[in-house]
Amino acid sequence: MYKKILVPLDGSKLAECVLPHVEELATGCGAEQVILVSVTERITGYRVVEGYTAPLAERLVPSPGERLVPEAVGKEEKQAQKYLDKIAKALEAKGIKVLTEVLLGKPAEEIILYATNQKCDLIIISSHGRSGISRWAHGSVADKVFRASGVPVLMVKAPGFTGGA
Repeated sequence: MYKKILVPLDGSKLAECVLPHVEELATGCGAEQVILVSVTERITGYRVVEGYTAPLAERLVPSPGERLVPEAVGKEEKQAQKYLDKIAKALEAKGIKVLTEVLLGKPAEEIILYATNQKCDLIIISSHGRSGISRWAHGSVADKVFRASGVPVLMVKAPGFTGGA
């Protein structure tokens, strides 16, 4: 039934609480593929072109003849990929076929778009268990995915979650 399972991870131990569920479902349902995704926001830095006189950090504006050019910075993407590779290796050791993807953009939107475009059968995501003011202030990626996705969502509550408003 569940051949393609999408698992969004944000690098936290709370997000990883879904992994035992992923293992059971993937092996029990004979999933063809588990896709681990991490979403990072696009970070833009700047590089100097056409001459160089002093480190950019030492000046607020470019020197004459120089200009700043926006450039995507890949550090966050590389860290996310390294993290996903570590999780993938552990799942693959248990005989589960895994694909990893680092997505750029707003987490909930990117997760939903990816799941739809890749024709995933299930999204397994952790809820960090925020409630009240904390949930309002920080938002909930899991809740947004749950409410807006056309793909079925299995939401796993983080350990220690006691519920509440």
